[in-house]
Amino acid sequence: MSLLQDRIEKLEADVLATPLRISAYHDLPFAIFAYPPTVERDMRQQAALFGTRLQNAGKKVHYISIAELLWEAIEKTEGIEAIAEEEQQLGFARAQQTVCTLLSDPSFYPLPTSLSKRINDLDPSKDIIFLVRIAALAPGLYRSAKLLDEMHGKTMIPIILFYPGSVEGESSLRFMNMSDREHTGAYNYRVRIY
Repeated sequence: MSLLQDRIEKLEADVLATPLRISAYHDLPFAIFAYPPTVERDMRQQAALFGTRLQNAGKKVHYISIAELLWEAIEKTEGIEAIAEEEQQLGFARAQQTVCTLLSDPSFYPLPTSLSKRINDLDPSKDIIFLVRIAALAPGLYRSAKLLDEMHGKTMIPIILFYPGSVEGESSLRFMNMSDREHTGAYNYRVRIY
C-alpha cells in the first residue's frame, strides 16, 4: 500500500466516524489532504476511489474545482481578454494582483461567496465537499488558507481540500512546494492536515 493510500484510509476513517473526527473545532469541519504535486494523476485517481467508497457508505460527495471557480470569477467580472491585455501591458505581477482582487473583494466575485452558493443547500449529515484543482491558484492568485478561514462559521458541510504541496512541521504547508514560500509563515492552518 502506498503512503498516499494509507493517509487516505486514515482520512476516510475520520470522515465516517460519528462524530466526524477531521477537525477539533465543531464549527470548522474542514481537513486538508496534502500530497506532492508530482503525484497529481495518482492523487486524482485515489480521490475518485475515496469518493466512491464514501458514497457506498451513504455519503454524497461533491467535487468542486477551484479552477472552475477561478475562471467563473474572471468571466463574470473583467473577462479573460482584459486580464490578458493587462498582463501584456503591465506584466504578470499586476495581472495576478487583479485576479487576486477579483477573488477577494466583495465588490467583485469573491471565492468564499462563490463556494458558499454552491454548497448552501447541502446537508451536513450526508454531504461532503472535495475541493480539487487548487493548483490553479498558483503561484499567488489566492491563498487556500484564506479560503478556509473565510468559510469558518459559514457552513457545517465537511470540506476536504486536496492540497498539492508539502507539510512542514505540524501545521505549516508549502503550496506547490515552491521554494519562495518557505519563509512566508503564512500557512498555519487550524484544521487537521493529513
